[in-house]
Amino acid sequence: MDKMNSTEAGVAGMIQHRACALVGLLGNPSDVYFGKTISFSLGNFWASVKLEPSHHLVIKPHPTHDLVQFNSLDHLVYQLESVGYYGGVRPLMAICKVFDKHCKDNNINLQQGNFTLSYDTNIPRQVELQIANTRNFNIWFTLVIFQTGLSGSSAIGCAALSCLLDFYKVRHLIKVQVRPNLTLSAEVELGIVAGLQDRVAQVYGGLVHMDFSKENMDKLGHGIYTPMDISLLPPLHVIYAENPSDSGKVHSTVRQRWLNGDEFIISSMTEVANIAEGQSVILEKNYPKLAELMNRNFDLRRRMFGDECLGALNIEMVEVARRVGAASKFTGSGGAVVVFCPDGPSQVKLLEDVCQKAGFIIQPIQLVPSCLNNVDLKTLSN
Repeated sequence: MDKMNSTEAGVAGMIQHRACALVGLLGNPSDVYFGKTISFSLGNFWASVKLEPSHHLVIKPHPTHDLVQFNSLDHLVYQLESVGYYGGVRPLMAICKVFDKHCKDNNINLQQGNFTLSYDTNIPRQVELQIANTRNFNIWFTLVIFQTGLSGSSAIGCAALSCLLDFYKVRHLIKVQVRPNLTLSAEVELGIVAGLQDRVAQVYGGLVHMDFSKENMDKLGHGIYTPMDISLLPPLHVIYAENPSDSGKVHSTVRQRWLNGDEFIISSMTEVANIAEGQSVILEKNYPKLAELMNRNFDLRRRMFGDECLGALNIEMVEVARRVGAASKFTGSGGAVVVFCPDGPSQVKLLEDVCQKAGFIIQPIQLVPSCLNNVDLKTLSN
């Protein structure tokens, strides 16, 4: 497995970076509520972006995800129902715009020259992702896009940003801590409602503890991000449905209730954030406690959001794992589940059997280390 965001050698001038999917292990979804989270890179799934110098600036559609030519009307309908309306072209265009604005706002001069951007990804999709109209956040609708639970659209943006940093030779001028904000800003351009957690995990790689306290966000414009040793984690698995049919179709009112000062939501979200204090549990390799925290994290989320919002299929993935005694929770906002089998290989075999019967796909999680290079690390020290 290539290192996340690793640059691949090849044709002269060609730059290629990969960003992995992620797992929100503890604390999510508190990242948009001034909370704390612990996340790590998931090497099983990734998005890669290739930049090649060219006469014109070209954003190249993917041959599968961005089809505009079809064999028939049936083919078009099948494509829309299985893949969706939007692929990765929009995230690529958005990150270019945000990158250009950031450089101009910060007096970072960019060299002349054009390029062609193309992408590939193996990150699964989920049927529906709820996003907001950027002009009126009270208006909600659904849109098919890359799987939110594993954060596919942000992976494309993150990989593309790395390509731009290297093409324009400005990696040393844009701090690592700021890069997740840029990726998030690109998704805001697309109307996607999200937090920084996914983007931090993809920029840093490896295992990261994140503190999004209001004080830090107001003062610094970003959280405090602390890389951890990926080898501290026990063997983990990911479960997902290849063709999800019920990812939760009811808009959650949690965000508005939190803004309105709802005591139940505020106290519950605070408890979710406190679960990320499990950093010490991971450092001590107290895996029975880790299993307890994972289960508690999901139970709190379910209590706040409700079953109708989370979706029957998503909940079933969690409960399938729990029926064999494993700890389980969403990897992110749904669509995939991270599982820990504290009893070892025999329990994993039981889990594989029940997943097969339920029609779910289960894979051992491939952990990848931090992707930060020496130039990146120098921006951290500055």
